[in-house]
Amino acid sequence: MPKRLLLFAATTGYQIREFADAARRLGLELTLATDHCDRMGDAWGDGALAVKFDHRMMGSLDALRGLEFDGVAAVGDRPAVAAAATAEMLGIPFHPAAAARACHDKYLARQLYQAAGLRTPWFWRAALDDDAAALARRAEYPCVLKPLGLSGSRGVIRANNEAEFAAAFRRIAKIGERHLQVERYIPGREFAVEGLVTAGRFQALAIFDKPDPLEGPFFEESIYVMPSRESPETRRELVETAARAARALGLRHGPMHAELRHNREGAWMLEMHARPIGGLCARTLRFEGGGSLEELILRHAVGEDVSGARPASGASGVMMIPIPKGGIYESVEGTERAEAVEGIEDVIITAAPGQRLLPLPEGATYLGFLFARGDSPAAVEESLRRSHAELRFHIATALETFRP
Repeated sequence: MPKRLLLFAATTGYQIREFADAARRLGLELTLATDHCDRMGDAWGDGALAVKFDHRMMGSLDALRGLEFDGVAAVGDRPAVAAAATAEMLGIPFHPAAAARACHDKYLARQLYQAAGLRTPWFWRAALDDDAAALARRAEYPCVLKPLGLSGSRGVIRANNEAEFAAAFRRIAKIGERHLQVERYIPGREFAVEGLVTAGRFQALAIFDKPDPLEGPFFEESIYVMPSRESPETRRELVETAARAARALGLRHGPMHAELRHNREGAWMLEMHARPIGGLCARTLRFEGGGSLEELILRHAVGEDVSGARPASGASGVMMIPIPKGGIYESVEGTERAEAVEGIEDVIITAAPGQRLLPLPEGATYLGFLFARGDSPAAVEESLRRSHAELRFHIATALETFRP
């Protein structure tokens, strides 16, 4: 009998199809638990179970009680919280629910990092109905304001003075969150670490360099390149810091994705997530023997030993194509030229004609993804930048959209 796996994912996520294809290749029986409307029944004929990823989450998970699965996995932060709660309910190895919730709360995570002795900036929490001017007088500068439960740099804004603080505070309040965190801005280069935790043991899979200077006022992630070009000492410190953070949060069994900075003082934890890298970025990772990150995560979820997994040789990278301005997406030119750039593997435009585009810090999507491979990280980065330069996006403003 094929092993059964329950995958928690939002219906709007890019990665559902990637995991479904991986499960098919591995011969696993995959069941989706998604936030589609339960009143529609099995509207898409995929057997998906309807769950909620908001305040109604725990009540919606009761419908899963008594079901039998060999493993659980999750795509996204809120789905990871649901997956953790379900795993505890069904007795399946995964991250503890408390750890998944800590990953989804920047303030709680910072407290746990601090208690574990990790390098931590000053930080404090504020309610978004507090007085912005009074909070601005309390802050030290430069600082960063960030919503507690959002990811992908959404709502994250740097402030260099009281006026910028008040403006950032008001802007974040409009996103709809209830609380934010204020913390000291950490200078330095930014990195991502991808890994797995098995029975509490941390296993690093990759370190990504983020070559763009993410200095604010917004922190839009764009290019990820691996392997890292940093020194062995820096790479070792990044991995050791990520491992300590995973223990501090209580992550136990499953994937994790960490964001860190490094400067003359050493490595600083920014965020850790109880799920894999987002979007389609996992396509940059291939392992010896040809397996994908999704396959590795699913094999791990159903109990296989993947401790010997090693990234394939060579360099790879992805560019998450940023949204240059808000408006209505119309079209793109130059995709054939972008695909023809040496080293480029794929150009995927995910924006659809008529789609409303919202850039950071309010937005949460990209125009698409560029993927490249090469002999060196520098060559991969150059390919991504050259490919992006060939694209011309047509985005109409609201006034242009309603022009007679």
